[in-house]
Amino acid sequence: MSGITHFLLGLHGPVIYVIVAALVFGEAALFFGFVLPGETAIVVGGVLASQGRVSLPLLLTIVVVAAVVGDSVGYEIGRRYGPRLLETRAMRKYQGKVGRAQDMIRRRGPLAVFIGRFTALLRALMPALVGSSKMPYHRFLIFNMIGGVLWGTVFTLGGYYAGQAFEHTAKLVGRWAAIAVAIVIVIALVVWSIRKHRGETTGAGPAAEERLGDDPAGDDPAGDDPAADPAIGRALNETLTSEPAVASPDA
Repeated sequence: MSGITHFLLGLHGPVIYVIVAALVFGEAALFFGFVLPGETAIVVGGVLASQGRVSLPLLLTIVVVAAVVGDSVGYEIGRRYGPRLLETRAMRKYQGKVGRAQDMIRRRGPLAVFIGRFTALLRALMPALVGSSKMPYHRFLIFNMIGGVLWGTVFTLGGYYAGQAFEHTAKLVGRWAAIAVAIVIVIALVVWSIRKHRGETTGAGPAAEERLGDDPAGDDPAGDDPAADPAIGRALNETLTSEPAVASPDA
C-alpha cells in the first residue's frame, strides 16, 4: 500500500483524476476493496490538491460521482448474478463477513448501505449484497448518494488540510524537519490502515467476540452439575457409601 501511495504522490496533471476515480469506482464495482481501501487514493488526492496539482472542487466532484456510480454498478452485478456471486472463491473466503453484512441488510434495510460506506470490506461487499437482496434501486440510491457525498467529502478535505498543515509546518520549522514529521505520520497512517483493513477482511474482531461469548460448557448437560467436578464426585461417593454412624447405647 505504501508503494501505491508513493506512486500517487508522484503523479501530475489530469492523470491524477483518472487514477483516483478508477480506484474509487473499482472498490465496489470491481471489488478492489478486498485489497485496497478507496479512501487511501482520496486522501492522497486531497494532499495533491493542497499542492495545487489538481482542483479541489473538481476532485471532490469526481470522487463523489465515482463512489456513487461504482456502488450502483456493484448493485447491478449483485441483482443479476447474486446467487452465483456468493459462490465465488472471494465470497466464500469472507463467508462470515458476508453473513454479517446480509444480517445487517435484513435488520437495517437501506440504512445498511450508508453504514457500510465507512468500512473498507463492507464498502466492497454491500452494494452487490443489497442488489442480490432485491432491494428497490431507488431506496438503495438515496442512501448510496448520502454516504458517497459524506464519505468522499470527509476524506478529500482531510487529505487537503493535512497537506496544508505540512506546508505551514515547513514554514515554521524548516522543510526538512517538516518532511521528517510527514514521513513518520504517513508511515503511521499506512501501518494503521493496513492493520485495520486486515482486521476487517479476516473478521478477527467479531469472531473473537463470538468465541468469547460462547460458553464451552453450554451444550454439556453436566456443565452445571457439581458432581461433574472429580473432587466433588469423590466426596459424594464417599458420603453415600460410608456406613451411617450408630449412636452408643450409653449415650
